[in-house]
Amino acid sequence: MRNISLIFKRAWKSTFMLAALSFLIVTGAQAQTDVVEGRTLFKSKCASCHALDHDGTGPALTAGVNKHDDAFLIPWIKNNAALIASGNKEAIETSKLKASEMTAFPTLTDAQILNIVAYAKAGEPKKVAEAGAAGAVVDEGVSNLSIVGVIAIIILSIIVLVFLGRAVKMLERLILQKQGIEVVEEESVSLAVGVRGLFKNKKFVFFSVLCLVMVLGSFGWMGMWETGVHTGYQPVQPIKFSHELHAGINQIDCQYCHSGAFKSKNSTIPSLNVCMNCHKAVQKRGEDDQISPEIMKIYNALGYDADKQEYDKTKEKPVEWVRVHNLPDFAYFNHSQHVVVGEEAIRKEKGLKPTDPVCFACHGPVDTMDEIYQYSPLTMKWCINCHKDADISGKKNDAFYANIISAHEKIKKGEKITPAMLGGLECGKCHY
Repeated sequence: MRNISLIFKRAWKSTFMLAALSFLIVTGAQAQTDVVEGRTLFKSKCASCHALDHDGTGPALTAGVNKHDDAFLIPWIKNNAALIASGNKEAIETSKLKASEMTAFPTLTDAQILNIVAYAKAGEPKKVAEAGAAGAVVDEGVSNLSIVGVIAIIILSIIVLVFLGRAVKMLERLILQKQGIEVVEEESVSLAVGVRGLFKNKKFVFFSVLCLVMVLGSFGWMGMWETGVHTGYQPVQPIKFSHELHAGINQIDCQYCHSGAFKSKNSTIPSLNVCMNCHKAVQKRGEDDQISPEIMKIYNALGYDADKQEYDKTKEKPVEWVRVHNLPDFAYFNHSQHVVVGEEAIRKEKGLKPTDPVCFACHGPVDTMDEIYQYSPLTMKWCINCHKDADISGKKNDAFYANIISAHEKIKKGEKITPAMLGGLECGKCHY
């Protein structure tokens, strides 16, 4: 009975420790999730006026939330004007920090406000430094895995050959002993003599040469296979434009900036006038009341004076964006044909969510990229695999496929078919 009691006692302690550890892990994960949600809410609701560590249109948020309790911050953020009107002394003192009136956010829940507060207290998470210089191609480890595999095969082969050689010698010795032949033990030789003898062995030399050819062939094959493939390419752009902020947090539709993707061959780089639709008002001023340096680059390129709200065409200069996705000159790709005609098939093939833009199929999760980079390999094999697997059987009523079906029917009847009937008059067929 004593042993049973001890077993139960130990089991109870172990269970309690495991439960406590699980609770801490879950709590920590939930806290991290809350901070992440708070960051998203801060970027979409607060960032236009507040910064974490310095004053802007509004006071620095981290210092502000550390001065007040959550019980005050929740009603203050929801409707600060009502709180001031109620005669709350803390609210009246807080309102004196900046002359501008704070926007009310009555739609935010208490939990969402606490998430914003948690993010403001925790601060921006430090990003892991990327290896190499900016714009370096990210190594996905495929080549390293191949090299390790080849080396492992060579080492394993050598070990197998050594054991087989010893096994053969042992068998030969046993056979000779059964035949009554006296076996003379080999004299031990020095390592240098053994190595020289090893290199005189034709089988060993052949195997060594074979392994060398395999290694050099593998390196050469991988080098040629990766030539011209720029997956992960991320050049430094003249303006630090964040797709995560614009397409993700602010949920600006891809077509708003890249309108050409749905109606032409090229997706087009948006003009700075498109940027000015928002940034004529959104300026993100710092603690020194100066406009954000990145937004100032837009103003300078357009010759725009923010104080006078006037344009000076003599000061205009183009922004030299660096192209990220480069296709060979001989490769023809039409954006509109894929994102309009082939949208349904591409969505199904790539497993996109209904809320995801079809652009994600090739360009990856752009709404999470702080700086844009090449997500897909864009190789011929990658394109061909998609063309082999994408199901377009449901596109019979589409004008593009209807013309092809109609042309085939005319061919069967022996009627005249011209290139013009198959889209041969389109400019893109000849002009790039």
